[in-house]
Amino acid sequence: MSAAPFDFDYQTRVPEPPLGRFVELLWYARGTIPYTREKIAPTGSTVAVFVLGDPIIETANDGHAEPLRAERGFIIGPHDRPVINQPTGETYAVGIVSSAVGCEALFGVRPARLRGRVEQLESMWPLATSLRAELASAGDPAQMLTQLEAALISHHDASIPGLSRCERAVAMLTADPTTPIADIASALGVSHGHLDREFARVVGLSPRVLARIGRMRRLLAGIDARLDVDWADLALDLGWFDQAHLIRDFRRHTGVTPSQYIAAQRDTYALEQAGDAAGFVPER
Repeated sequence: MSAAPFDFDYQTRVPEPPLGRFVELLWYARGTIPYTREKIAPTGSTVAVFVLGDPIIETANDGHAEPLRAERGFIIGPHDRPVINQPTGETYAVGIVSSAVGCEALFGVRPARLRGRVEQLESMWPLATSLRAELASAGDPAQMLTQLEAALISHHDASIPGLSRCERAVAMLTADPTTPIADIASALGVSHGHLDREFARVVGLSPRVLARIGRMRRLLAGIDARLDVDWADLALDLGWFDQAHLIRDFRRHTGVTPSQYIAAQRDTYALEQAGDAAGFVPER
């Protein structure tokens, strides 16, 4: 049986080009979650969050890193393990989810510097201090997202070397995460090693890791937690050798087994909320 809905205002905006090259999503969130914390699966992106209310504690590497208490904001670098999000009270925040190639273009910092880490936002991105003040004085969520979008349009840098080639490679991996990396490199006119090095600089992850993340995101987006899931068929459809390989990758990506993931979704989210909760694992 699905849980009862809880009051949580979550609004999103997907920017149009040219900003859409670098930003996957802008979001506003306000409310109190009915559980202690949650594991959030990786997306291959860098995530910047302005904390406007109670502090939020973030822990990288599925809880094995040093917790960071963010009172003004935090930035999560590209990663391949879940991050644990633990509000200390009401969540009141505005966030930016970069595209896979958007980290340096948006925030002026090489993604390799942030890989697998959570840092205080203002120490990594100087613009965040003045932008946070603007957001805090905005009248409503829509205005906040508009101000945030305008600031990113004014300040992003599209001149990152290798960005266009990595962007094309990401598009190929997104279309089919099972595509051999050597085939992508050949289609782009570079060696496998060259693409790996360029990816490490522009994306912060290797093409193979991003492909694995993309395949897991597709899997999670396609799961209906209200129904029985045929894991063996999913493994076959999405290119895993067998169910055991799927379970191994699933646990690395979400921090839990497939059955634990489904149970957490069913126990926490109402039917109308579960569709927006792919990749979130609530913990009581």
